[in-house]
Amino acid sequence: MAADTTPRFGLDGKIVLVTGASRGIGRACALGCAGAGADVIVGIRKAADGDALVGEIEQLGRRALAVEIDLTDLATMRTAVADAHKKFGRIDVLVNNVGLGPENLAENVTEADFDLTVDVNLKGTFFTSQEVGRLMITQKSGRIINISSQAGSVTLRGEAIYCMSKAAINHLTRCLAAEWAPHGITVNSVAPTFIWTDGTRPSLADPAFHAHVLNHIPLGRIGDPIDVAGTVVFLASPAASLITGANILVDGGWSVA
Repeated sequence: MAADTTPRFGLDGKIVLVTGASRGIGRACALGCAGAGADVIVGIRKAADGDALVGEIEQLGRRALAVEIDLTDLATMRTAVADAHKKFGRIDVLVNNVGLGPENLAENVTEADFDLTVDVNLKGTFFTSQEVGRLMITQKSGRIINISSQAGSVTLRGEAIYCMSKAAINHLTRCLAAEWAPHGITVNSVAPTFIWTDGTRPSLADPAFHAHVLNHIPLGRIGDPIDVAGTVVFLASPAASLITGANILVDGGWSVA
């Protein structure tokens, strides 16, 4: 059989699960995957809040299902994965998008904020990957894409625990990539800079902070959710089939400036 001569970037026939899909980067990833041809499972804290997004995905001609996932309660994730698998028969791509980071100087970090950040960003990501990874091992194929952050590679004042958790995500990505490669599973991470979302907009609306951020980004602009979604779609596509264990920085050059 002749070798492919044209990279294939489509996701036709694939089933994609995106956690934290209600807004921002997660929403962009869900729509981006649907636009590339995938059916999408929308992971969201309250399934009813996903109705509008499900409608948008269906308008693109794809199937969609909203499932309730609250990573402070892993039972909801396990039920959601089981329900999604029952409906679609497989999960080809997992986008671990859920993440948070209460901001505080290191000397003022509370144990509660530490535990919440680690529970959601690390524990939640690992056990979601484990749950879906077991299905992918049975399928002998799959793509796991972790949404990390430039904070895993650079220091951000007041974000010590968040930075720590994202650095750990980057190494977890490499560990899972090594373990699951024999099963046909790739595991990669995407590390954005500041992105215009509902969560960042209040801070970025401050002219001084906005200028500070831009001063660190050689390309000279704050990112948009679609910038991250484009990288996710690429990693989920056949064009990225030989990439695993990578952390792709979508940071406008912050980390190399």
